[in-house]
Amino acid sequence: MENDERVVYSSGPDGNMVCPDCRRSPCECPEGLAGAPKKRTQTEPVRISFRRGGKGSGLTLVEKLPMHPAGKEELLKKFKKRLGVGGTVKLGVLELQGDHKAFIKTELEASGYKVKLIG
Repeated sequence: MENDERVVYSSGPDGNMVCPDCRRSPCECPEGLAGAPKKRTQTEPVRISFRRGGKGSGLTLVEKLPMHPAGKEELLKKFKKRLGVGGTVKLGVLELQGDHKAFIKTELEASGYKVKLIG
């Protein structure tokens, strides 16, 4: 496995997060979403899966998303608003209430991500 020295997370002198692509806080990437991948830099696909819980309808999980933490929060906010559901980011994994694999797959592929559905 190659040693990737790209900055994944950093904080600037004012304590705010710095984007690994444009190295600014707040992000000024032209893609529209902070830390959006460039097609040539994404080595493994984003994994989308559905996990059924003991109570409720389950969670759609989005893992291995090569994006700045602020970008993940922004993307989650967009998904929650469009779908009318709750969700959170835990340890870099987006969690959305309900089964929304098809919608998320379509949205991420439209943004240029490689996506793999699990299960």
